[in-house]
Amino acid sequence: MVREPASPVKDKNYDLLHAVQMSLEHIWQLETYIADADARGDEELATWFRKIQENNRKAGEQGKQLLVSRLQRENG
Repeated sequence: MVREPASPVKDKNYDLLHAVQMSLEHIWQLETYIADADARGDEELATWFRKIQENNRKAGEQGKQLLVSRLQRENG
């Protein structure tokens, strides 16, 4: 398995920021998958993609709240 090189950014919130970014990107990408499934009349798959999208939406919101809380504590 090929691993990406370690990030040069050592900020302790970097991984959190990256995970939030990925969740938000997945929400957007899943729109394409949902549209494709809908276009094929595959409601089962479209529903599954919507569930994943909702999970990513929740994760993104939780991550943003966590980041705000952490930044507020750090900047006191």
